[in-house]
Amino acid sequence: MDNIDSLWNQALGKIEKKISKPSFETWLKSTKAYLLQGDTLTVTAPNEFARDWLEERYSHLISDVLFELTGEELEAKFIIPPNQEDDDFTVPVQPKKIKKQDKEHAAFPQHMLNAKNTFDTFVIGSGNRFAHAASLAVAEAPAKAYNPLFIYGGVGLGKTHLMHAIGHYVLEHNPNAKVVYLSSEKFTNEFINSIRDNKAGEFRDRYRSVDVLLIDDIQFLAGKEQTQEEFFHTFNALHEESKQIVISSDRPPKEIPTLEDRLRSRFEWGLITDITPPDLETRIAILRKKAKAEGLD
Repeated sequence: MDNIDSLWNQALGKIEKKISKPSFETWLKSTKAYLLQGDTLTVTAPNEFARDWLEERYSHLISDVLFELTGEELEAKFIIPPNQEDDDFTVPVQPKKIKKQDKEHAAFPQHMLNAKNTFDTFVIGSGNRFAHAASLAVAEAPAKAYNPLFIYGGVGLGKTHLMHAIGHYVLEHNPNAKVVYLSSEKFTNEFINSIRDNKAGEFRDRYRSVDVLLIDDIQFLAGKEQTQEEFFHTFNALHEESKQIVISSDRPPKEIPTLEDRLRSRFEWGLITDITPPDLETRIAILRKKAKAEGLD
């Protein structure tokens, strides 16, 4: 077992240099070697979501790294160890140095991203762990993982932070990507103004040509029939072109009143995940994180 542990630790060291820090810490840092039998190395993953993502996205990379280390064609298989509790899946959160490029992106009106809201500054707990993992999966593979990604939960729980983090991650890895973040209220106001100013065509071109659309507080579209109609066609245009859509709300689609059924149906095409209020440990971690960021520790 010691030899297996040594092999896997060496593999992790190489993998860490080949992928982004948030990806490594979320998906691979907590994995452990379990069994080497024949040409299969069995590795434990913290939960089903991580196991499936590792097998789908990283199996080839891991096999290549294992070949570099051993000269043998080894296949990595991921399992969840018996009696493994999901709460063991934690991600250390460390401050991120914001690159000049990130600051420039944050300043662009079409992005409207808060430079502080990245994956590295997000504090993970039991109530937001799945939403964080799903958001990172979307950021790593826009329009390939979950499209749309629908995140819902109460005010101040981190929905907007995750949406901004997705935007930052996409721009960091593809600076030429067209990423737009806005609230549904801003979408509504711009739509109304475009009709008033006879610029509906420009409005449609702007929002139907993006690579990633991050739209916050979608519940405010309720009751706005014309805006819902416009957003329905915007959604269809982006989805048909394999562009990523991320939506947030204070409630799941089925509970948004006067939301058209056709929109509700499309919101359910992808993944719907919630964020629940943090437990005591997570609240303390958040406070400590904020204090450190403000230089109060």
